[in-house]
Amino acid sequence: MKVLVSDVVAQDALARLKAIAGIEVDYAPDLKPEELKKHLADAEGLIVRSATKVTADLIAAAPRLRCIVRAGVGVDTVDVAAASRRGIIVMNTPGGNTLSTAEHTMALLLALSRNIYPACASLKGGKWDRRSFMGTQLAGKTIGIIGLGRIGLEVARRCAAFGMTVLGYDPYVTPERAKEHQVALAGDLDELYARSDYITVHVPMTDATRGMLSTAQFAKMKDGVRLVNCARGGIIDEAALAEAIRRGKVAGAALDVFESEPPKNRELVDLPQVLCTPHLGASTEEAQISVAIEAAEIITDALLHGRIRNAVNVPAIDAAEAAALAPFAALARCLGVFHVQFLHRVPGRVAITYAGEAAKLNARYLTAHLLCGLLGSVLEEEINLINAPYLAEERGIRVSEATTPHSRDFATLISVKCVVDGEEHEVAGTIVGLSEPRIVVIDGYRVEAMPRGVMLVIFADDKPGLIGNVGKLLGEKGINIAAMTFGRKSAGGEAITVLNLDGPLDEPALRAIRATPHVRQAHLVTF
Repeated sequence: MKVLVSDVVAQDALARLKAIAGIEVDYAPDLKPEELKKHLADAEGLIVRSATKVTADLIAAAPRLRCIVRAGVGVDTVDVAAASRRGIIVMNTPGGNTLSTAEHTMALLLALSRNIYPACASLKGGKWDRRSFMGTQLAGKTIGIIGLGRIGLEVARRCAAFGMTVLGYDPYVTPERAKEHQVALAGDLDELYARSDYITVHVPMTDATRGMLSTAQFAKMKDGVRLVNCARGGIIDEAALAEAIRRGKVAGAALDVFESEPPKNRELVDLPQVLCTPHLGASTEEAQISVAIEAAEIITDALLHGRIRNAVNVPAIDAAEAAALAPFAALARCLGVFHVQFLHRVPGRVAITYAGEAAKLNARYLTAHLLCGLLGSVLEEEINLINAPYLAEERGIRVSEATTPHSRDFATLISVKCVVDGEEHEVAGTIVGLSEPRIVVIDGYRVEAMPRGVMLVIFADDKPGLIGNVGKLLGEKGINIAAMTFGRKSAGGEAITVLNLDGPLDEPALRAIRATPHVRQAHLVTF
């Protein structure tokens, strides 16, 4: 099988690839597009870095191409849509720069604590000034790590080695996995803010994380806190950070990433309390070798063994099979979405039972859809049917599947039981008619809820007036109830109410519902 390497990569990686039986390596960097097409004509694999732009035109010239690997994280130089339409797997190497970024975080942490840069500049300027650069040691301090993915956990290990107390927040990491890395999980971000002497962020840039550290959050932190960001620019509100530093609330910040790069607004970077570098987190010789070696390994696994890692797209599937599975796949994905939003975290164990007609279907395919729903909104990686099971395993989530011809009172049933903090929660669904998914069981209560739009799930005492009170609160917000279902186990005990709403519900309104008499819990789920 021919693998074309069209960009300059580390020679170590190239040598490994050439040594693999069954792989023919065509190393041809710096080619013009027309020349590149000739080399692609019989290639089954393609490894690129940043120089090669894998356009739809290039893909069309590669009739035998089966997979593309980007030696790096971003795939913006690859036309992923065009590759997907052809059934070509596109993969990247997100783990290759993990250690490099973790070490850069530690370098900034130490340099910030010991005033390395200003002391160096002072000495080179001809001064011998020791008094102005009194530092603070890491040992005995508490560091709060927001985001416990690959990089966050590597930072945690290193901070623990420095004698720091490591406090982490990531609702999608199991306590067992955190404990393995000597991390104590904070109950919420407010606890992390209040206890931490240092805070470092390692989360992806999403709508939820944009500006997540701003004026309100700084107010909850210790006076003299120090911040580090080697993740993505924009997670920390730069204007708010500059003001917090000027007021003395934040003692200093070390930044490798910025809202715009290079920074257009110099207000923050020009402050003497700010240590900054030009996005160097992955800029080590070892990281570049690592991503190239990883690229060689994953393309070999894909071509020779059919093992897929770090895929960022979904290959084409048979149209007839896709049509038959579509309603069940939609139901499975909805059950995953419901669980993660209902529990507010990813569970440690997921047990899936396919019953009745569902037991005859492709369980592996449906489980991948369920995991896409479970992980899709909480991980930095792009989740799809190929990488969802791999990422679940990486996060310490144990997934089991079972089938049975019996499905309670339904022709088909998919039941999902998740364990969080030792407690088991179940949600089950079925198909109504030909294709309509329904949630029919929530923690032992029988319901008939439509998994669409905005869903409000209320557990409350079975008392008169509850629906009237909730309806009044929603009416005051101008939110209409589109559908409603109830369930209870016995009269006068606890009951469940599930409402489909015509519009979003903000946090103050949700708090008001939770404060309504007889309400025990209220959860918002958005599909």
